[in-house]
Amino acid sequence: GRKKAGRKRNDDDDDDDAGEQPIDVSTDTRLRRVRISRATGIEWGTDLSFSFVYVRDMDPAGSASISGEIEVGDQLCELRPVAEGGEATNLIGAPFDQVMNAFAGLDRKVTTLDLVFFRGTKDELKDACSGDSNAEPEIITITVVQNKGAKDETTRYIQAMAGANVRQTLVDNGINVYQSVTRWTNCKGKQLCGTCIVNVKEGGADTNRKSIDESSTLRENPESYRLSCVTFAYGDVTVE
Repeated sequence: GRKKAGRKRNDDDDDDDAGEQPIDVSTDTRLRRVRISRATGIEWGTDLSFSFVYVRDMDPAGSASISGEIEVGDQLCELRPVAEGGEATNLIGAPFDQVMNAFAGLDRKVTTLDLVFFRGTKDELKDACSGDSNAEPEIITITVVQNKGAKDETTRYIQAMAGANVRQTLVDNGINVYQSVTRWTNCKGKQLCGTCIVNVKEGGADTNRKSIDESSTLRENPESYRLSCVTFAYGDVTVE
């Protein structure tokens, strides 16, 4: 089995933990340490408990995207400023506010960061931290109703890993989430065109929260409408 990837950080940990030993990325192939500019260009997301911070989206012109080493969905595990005496802060499972405070509290002179990411779901990260590499992954069902109300209405049931991106899951299963010519002119899931809209008819509570940008793009649509490219399902959902 794999060695433990790290540990979940609790709110009541001593402040001295900020100086703990950095995560050994050699213990798990899903861990990676990336050195990027402090201006990361990352939009962070969280799970439903507002913890376990992950990469929700990236500015194509930002240092994270340009690095080519970070992907949407990667879980943030550690932050270390690249500076003399820079100490690693373990952020596995940390609340969103704690993570943002870790970034905001950096010295103004710090321009470069070492960030450790885990490529996988929150549950896979928790299993890696506990050393349980044989745990069964959580499987969810995405129910897709196509051509709602039409004579050729069909329903498909797709199984996916918890935390799956809705657009990518649908595309991977041959389902078109676009209308008309946008099928060929869309932004390929980079949240630039606003055309991959789906109606999360059921299970909306088991998806990530809307960002300010997504809410603005969909402001004239019902609350259940989502941009599938930035929607992640953590439980069973039905989309139209």
